[in-house]
Amino acid sequence: MARIVMKFGGTSMAGTERIRRVARIVQRQQAAGHEVAVVVSAMAGETDRLVNFCREANPLYDPAEYDVVVASGEQVTSGLLAMHLQALGCKARSWLGWQLPIHTDDAHSKARIEGIDSEAVLASMASGEIAVIPGFQGVSDKGRVTTLGRGGSDTSAVAVAAAVKADRCDIYTDVDGVYTTDPRIVAKARKLKNVTYEEMLELASVGSKVLQTRSVSLAMKEGVRVQVLSSFIDDDAPAADTIPGTMIVSDEELEGLDMERQLITGIAADKNEAKITLTRISDRPGAVAAIFGPLAAANINVDMIIQNIAKDKGETDVTFTVPLADLARAQALLEERKDTIGYYRMLANSKVAKISVVGVGMRSHAGVAATMFRALADRGINIQAITTSEIKVSVLIDEDETELAVRVLHTAYEMDAE
Repeated sequence: MARIVMKFGGTSMAGTERIRRVARIVQRQQAAGHEVAVVVSAMAGETDRLVNFCREANPLYDPAEYDVVVASGEQVTSGLLAMHLQALGCKARSWLGWQLPIHTDDAHSKARIEGIDSEAVLASMASGEIAVIPGFQGVSDKGRVTTLGRGGSDTSAVAVAAAVKADRCDIYTDVDGVYTTDPRIVAKARKLKNVTYEEMLELASVGSKVLQTRSVSLAMKEGVRVQVLSSFIDDDAPAADTIPGTMIVSDEELEGLDMERQLITGIAADKNEAKITLTRISDRPGAVAAIFGPLAAANINVDMIIQNIAKDKGETDVTFTVPLADLARAQALLEERKDTIGYYRMLANSKVAKISVVGVGMRSHAGVAATMFRALADRGINIQAITTSEIKVSVLIDEDETELAVRVLHTAYEMDAE
């Protein structure tokens, strides 16, 4: 018998029929003898609808009242799932964030979990009751409802799994696991049996939308084994234990599971990047700080950075990328500080994409970047910027060449399925 936390996203909870399907999946896990807790998201599109209500009520809304409104989406689905489970003959009840409670700080709309009181829910699970918990929400020390920000339900599920010391956290989505790349781009993409926390963290940060970065980071910190599965399976399909998706585990555990891992685990593409170039900046100490200091203060994340070699006049060009959603803010901020920074022109390009190759095998193998650069060059794909980490190489290219680049690299690293 195992203790399992199951998490279902918005598409899995979108309407009565899908919630009924989820209830049957949960029932099968309990029938197999497991202790089960379930974390649910709001129905697909519901959070957006509630956010719009807040904006219509007051564009300068109180974040605490905003949390009261948007947290209600998960409250609805948790109650409905408990009802469906009861209709199937299961013992089940919902536990709202304040009832466990899930303690958070008071940073409304982007709160962080500080701890979960698990005693009551553990007693409930031990008695054979299925605990249904709304994701995305908690309670502050001031007794106010808080929300964790977009994608917070994944984080809630991992936090609950850590609190109850679950054997694993099963996250059910609309895909059946983590693939070497997007199967919609590369038909020969392969589903991965195992991925390390570090690899998943890098993949999530560079465009893979299977899991949120915060949830993977928490899983790594707490040592929670996470499995990615699909909730869209036939009613007569076997339980998840017998049709595993992708297991996300520590590097040490993976070494025991898979001694012959591939050099590259996955390739991700992200079109939510924009490039900014500032020309003819004085090549002097403090010039670059004058650019990136204000951007950091405005919480605008800068990724790739290139500074050209100084020219004859002691001037240089600086190119960097920011999230596409922050492009307008970044441009306005830099325009305000043009005289302080001392640049000549600001050039912006929103038609770019970041392509990343990720794999822990990079630590012990040379030539990964060279293979990437050579494969792209052979197909005439120009690289505009480069950034690296210990297990990742990312390049910036023209947006129109995104799909071609992903296919070329997938083949270059011999990742195509048979």
